Amino acid sequence: MLQLQEIRNQKEALAEALKKRNLEALPILDKILELDEQRRATQTELDNTLAESNKLSKEIGILFKSGKAEEAKELKEKTATLKEQSKTLNEQLSITATALQQELYQLPNVPHSSVPAGNSDEDNEEIFREGNIPSLVEGALPHWELAKKYDIIDFELGVKVTGAGFPIYKGKGARLQRALIQYFLDKNTAAGYTEIQVPHLVNEASGFGTGQLPDKEGQMYHVGEDDLYLIPTAEVPITNIFRDEILNAKDFPIKYTGYTPCFRREAGSYGAHVRGLNRLHQFDKVEIVRVEHPDTSYAALEDMTNHIKELLNELKLPYRILRLCGGDLGFTAALTYDFEVFSTAQDRWLEISSVSNFETYQANRLKLRFKDENGKKQLAHTLNGSSLALPRVLAGILENYQTENGIRIPEVLVPYCGFDFID
Repeated sequence: MLQLQEIRNQKEALAEALKKRNLEALPILDKILELDEQRRATQTELDNTLAESNKLSKEIGILFKSGKAEEAKELKEKTATLKEQSKTLNEQLSITATALQQELYQLPNVPHSSVPAGNSDEDNEEIFREGNIPSLVEGALPHWELAKKYDIIDFELGVKVTGAGFPIYKGKGARLQRALIQYFLDKNTAAGYTEIQVPHLVNEASGFGTGQLPDKEGQMYHVGEDDLYLIPTAEVPITNIFRDEILNAKDFPIKYTGYTPCFRREAGSYGAHVRGLNRLHQFDKVEIVRVEHPDTSYAALEDMTNHIKELLNELKLPYRILRLCGGDLGFTAALTYDFEVFSTAQDRWLEISSVSNFETYQANRLKLRFKDENGKKQLAHTLNGSSLALPRVLAGILENYQTENGIRIPEVLVPYCGFDFID
């Protein structure tokens, strides 16, 4: 979330910057400052009341020792009144602080200066394109038909076992899925990321820490009896490792990678754009997460972007990179690059990765700080990226590598798969 001091000092500038998100933030900012003023005034009154009560308590002790019981009794009555006042003020402070926190949670991150204005994904800015779109054989099929033809993914069986959006991978389909996970992890660790295995359930504090709560509460699967949430991405548990931590500047860069299944309740509409692997409720993803010094976080973002380029170049999939506009930017992100693979059989682009810099937004929620060279505590910057999300990568491979006789396996994956063709 945004920092209170920043809101106090730069209210007008923040309101102007948030207009890129098509948000008129001034009323929210004014409400935050009003609540902050109330909180500080109540805190001051409480501190003064407690100080007065402590002072009287010392005087009572002195009076008792001096044999002045009546005077001491009068002061005890005053301290009782002060204690009641303190209790009331404490309750008021808690109510105001909670209201202030809720208002702060409503404000998204401020877009980076390079973020283009815009209302929707149609206004995103293409900044890079690589690879040639292949010419497919006559009668080329979309991946959901290929999956059925070669019996490698069973969508109907997934509906039987669980429901729509929970496919079952079979035979070479399951092996290709496993090969992609291993390949991505190997590439990430070779690039200096430490592999980590994390829980697939997180508590509420973790959801708030990285900004999924309260913004995306309706998209998360909630285990009510235990008050836990199935993770929508490995970003949540990995980043929350650093919640309430104070790092040292020498610890940077911190680079983690992890594979997890991901769970999202997002309701899908009907049509080809959500068929097959295009949108799922459970899917596999390999994530990269970084914690960085504020001075180096945008260099780290470029490094992450180049790393994902390398993955897609090795897979020989045609792709493009978009800089998201303000209207399409995620709630917690300051700047996001989306990678999209071209699905030739569907004749459309499929998002397969988002790489984002959150600057201090998550760190402020997480209370993730570091000591600089002067020993002063500062908020760190957090970043994350999909490296990669498997369903649409797999869809792109099946469709773009199909032939009359079957599906070729990208050369880089053959050692991981143990086969080079699906037929």
